[in-house]
Amino acid sequence: MKKRISGLLLFPLIALLTFIVSLKAVATPVLQMYYEIRVYKINGTLQAGATDKYLKEAFIPAMHRAGIANIGVFKPVEADTAFGKLIYVFIPYKSYDQYFGIESLLASDKLYQQSGKEFLDAPFNNPPFVRYESIFLKAFTGMPSFRIPTYSNPMPERIYELRSYESATEVKASTKIKMFNEGGEIGIFEKVGSNAVFYGQVLFGSLKPRLMYMTTYENMKSHDEHWQAFRASEEWKKLSGMEEYKNSTSKTNPYLLHPADYSDF
Repeated sequence: MKKRISGLLLFPLIALLTFIVSLKAVATPVLQMYYEIRVYKINGTLQAGATDKYLKEAFIPAMHRAGIANIGVFKPVEADTAFGKLIYVFIPYKSYDQYFGIESLLASDKLYQQSGKEFLDAPFNNPPFVRYESIFLKAFTGMPSFRIPTYSNPMPERIYELRSYESATEVKASTKIKMFNEGGEIGIFEKVGSNAVFYGQVLFGSLKPRLMYMTTYENMKSHDEHWQAFRASEEWKKLSGMEEYKNSTSKTNPYLLHPADYSDF
């Protein structure tokens, strides 16, 4: 009799444990990464050289020592009017706290302070850059972590397209983000093989409210072919025609970039 009662009690216990485990799995939030995009404005080859040297020999090695790998450095393509005037730096962070703690880590990194001294403490009348902007983003739930593309061709041939979508209001911006996540716009990029690095909502920086994302291509020919496939996609035609997503963006800025030869990807 006791054995039978024990057996009868076992089944509800198993069911309860299964429910708790499944509830915990549902309740566990998706860990979304954070990204910083630094945009250095430079004036002339001397500033370009000084900033390149700093990023290559001081900043990127120091970030690696701090546990932050895969720093991307990009420059406008030759046909762009911004060619030779801007340098974009992509920095991924695992958490909000990691971003806010990086300055103190760099300040205590003696090797960084030494190797970056020429840049960090340049004369006031001979600065290594004009100004730089820092844009901080949170990854979309539809792609909570960034991805590094893999190509075998020379880096100067590769095209990285950074896009900025501004919206008229916060609600419109949220609607556009929903279009990427729940609407399936991310999935369409995946289907046509556009090799996205990240999708992110701008938390602070200029031109808010807006989102930014980056797709990558082996070369310009591949870029054009993939965008043609995206625009011709029946899924995109259906999605872009949906009433709920209309006017969710007010301005789109595409930036075509090449990776620097010292970029991590």
